[in-house]
Amino acid sequence: MFCPECGSTDKEMVGDICIDCFLKEFQMIELPKRIEVQICSHCNSKLEEGKWSEENIPEEEIIYRALERNISIADEVSNEIINLEIDQIKGTLANCFVEVTGEVHGVQIEETHDCEVKIQKTVCPSCSKMQSGYYETVVQFRADKREIKPEEYAKADEVVERTLIKQSKNDKLAYCPQIAKLKEGYDYYIGSFKSGKKVAESLKEEFGGIIKESPRLISEDKSTGKGLYRIWISVRIPEFETNDFIKYADKIIQVHSISKNSFVGVDISTNKKHNIPMKNMDDIELVKKADEIETTTIISKSPSIIQILDPGDYSAVDLEMKDEFADYNIGDEIKLIKIDNYIYLLN
Repeated sequence: MFCPECGSTDKEMVGDICIDCFLKEFQMIELPKRIEVQICSHCNSKLEEGKWSEENIPEEEIIYRALERNISIADEVSNEIINLEIDQIKGTLANCFVEVTGEVHGVQIEETHDCEVKIQKTVCPSCSKMQSGYYETVVQFRADKREIKPEEYAKADEVVERTLIKQSKNDKLAYCPQIAKLKEGYDYYIGSFKSGKKVAESLKEEFGGIIKESPRLISEDKSTGKGLYRIWISVRIPEFETNDFIKYADKIIQVHSISKNSFVGVDISTNKKHNIPMKNMDDIELVKKADEIETTTIISKSPSIIQILDPGDYSAVDLEMKDEFADYNIGDEIKLIKIDNYIYLLN
């Protein structure tokens, strides 16, 4: 066939012209001369197609990704190899070039393209919220019918910090801009509701207790007319602690361990173990603290009676002998607790 461009009659034709004339004007790739990329100056997340990435991406990687995203390869190209290079970076402008090798209709060709990548520094919505002290949730750390101890506050602070560090891997709003230290307890202000829930669950896992959520209307979105809410999450830890004595279902129980959803105790009358759900916390009455346990001396014993001295007035008191006290001897010290004018011996 005859090539109207060069007059050749002995070359492969591509459409109406020969391969040589076709390749003179052919470009394997199209690439803009200038690419603009918006990145957050605080966390290096990148704005792509109207959405901010959650990745903390190094600046050079952002430039390479911008180049890759803007390269368009012609359909006729096969076996292409693309090499991206950053020649130099001056301030927010990166001078780059792209080398391409590939096959077009069986011919191996090379191309080089220059491109500028402009980095526009801005602030992503998440970092803007962090800077302004934005929060979605308040986690209220409270104790039921008692004051919280300093060591409990210290432990709670550790739990909150540890949980937020873990959450921050997937949640940029996993932060605590403020802790309000009130007489009744601490209020932890948490950036996101998702991380606020995790903080509340972690506190409950550490101390036990009950979680309650309370949404509060703070304003109205003028564009949609919908209410904007913040969530208050109350974590109410038990009044009782390990080794305290409680009354539950007409039983006097000494608490042995406290977990997230229940606690284990022993009926001091029968020595029977009980596992009580934490959700029943409101039905529990604290009757004695562990520091009210007293010590006395055994002055007499028989197969059915063990006699002790009342540590209050030193009078002799006869109590029923139980299997767990059988190995005690006269003169041994034994622990007891007084509840409702009755003495319970403790093993």
